[in-house]
Amino acid sequence: MNKKTIFVTQPSLPPIEDYIELLKGVWDRKILTHNGPLVQRFEEELSQKLDIDNFIASSNGTLAIQLAIAALELKGEVITTSFSWIATISAIKWEGCTPVFCDIDPETLNIDPAKIEMLITDKTVAIVPVHVFGNPCDVIAIEAIAKKYNLKVIYDAAHAIGSFFEDKSILTYGDISATSLHATKLLNTAEGGGCVTNDKELQNKIKRLRFFGHDDNKDIIEDGLNGKMTEIQAALGIANLKYFDEVLEDRKNKYLYYQERINSNKNISFQTIKHGSINYSYFPVIFKDEKMLLTAQKRMNEKNIYPRRYFYPSLNTFSKVVDYAYTPISEDISNRILCLPLYWELSYSDIDRVIKIFNEV
Repeated sequence: MNKKTIFVTQPSLPPIEDYIELLKGVWDRKILTHNGPLVQRFEEELSQKLDIDNFIASSNGTLAIQLAIAALELKGEVITTSFSWIATISAIKWEGCTPVFCDIDPETLNIDPAKIEMLITDKTVAIVPVHVFGNPCDVIAIEAIAKKYNLKVIYDAAHAIGSFFEDKSILTYGDISATSLHATKLLNTAEGGGCVTNDKELQNKIKRLRFFGHDDNKDIIEDGLNGKMTEIQAALGIANLKYFDEVLEDRKNKYLYYQERINSNKNISFQTIKHGSINYSYFPVIFKDEKMLLTAQKRMNEKNIYPRRYFYPSLNTFSKVVDYAYTPISEDISNRILCLPLYWELSYSDIDRVIKIFNEV
């Protein structure tokens, strides 16, 4: 029996020699943080790779959302999805705003624009949609609503580096997009994140806010926080960026391999891609019912295979941190969705192990 353990994901890592070579410069310069040369280089190289105006690195993706909220000076109600990771609402709450949950489209799994307007009140200041599993939201519809009601839009693009809409990085949409560079993401710096905005004033403000409110003259001109990326993180990002296209292509091929071999199963369905292209970061499967999901999960666990229930439970049900709001589609989907293993070093023979158990169930 094959006892090899297969987890839902693993970080993509460059050859260690590439990383060590970059670290030698860090050791020589003795600069570890405070917007060092590798952070600046990483920001520039990632901006060029994605053809975006300016990537502003931060210490993690949750803080990137907080920086975006702080930069826009938001106070009030923020409409967001209930189908996401806890960090989405944590960031909103830490910045003194109140999350208001909107239900999702049962096919795309993203926030349903048709349900946003009914939630808008005189206290609403912004919308924070999530590009779930890297699947682009309906940015056109969301932009129209925001313009109609004079609301700001911050995209939680934690999963979305490498996703596009109309030949543009999905990170270029909204007032600000906040992304993650966590170890499990397509591009990682171990921990890390960043903001993208086309507004020059906002770019400068986010850079100040991530360093205690310092301006270029080292004067404190506003309240800030410590959101800096370190040189150690940036070095890993630079080394990983060299292999980004290769990693993305590998994920795509494995995603399609999965899909082709379980697509005939009538008891499951897949996330629908309606607005642009995804980065194949995850392979979510929606089961007919939770019982079938639990059976599949149990069988896989017995064979040392560990898929994961992203996102379970639905955020609106976290009663210790939010007031309950009825979002039935999100609650239903969260009970029936399971992400299968998908990562750089996952072999096709390992994928076949997963598929065999899956199809048996």
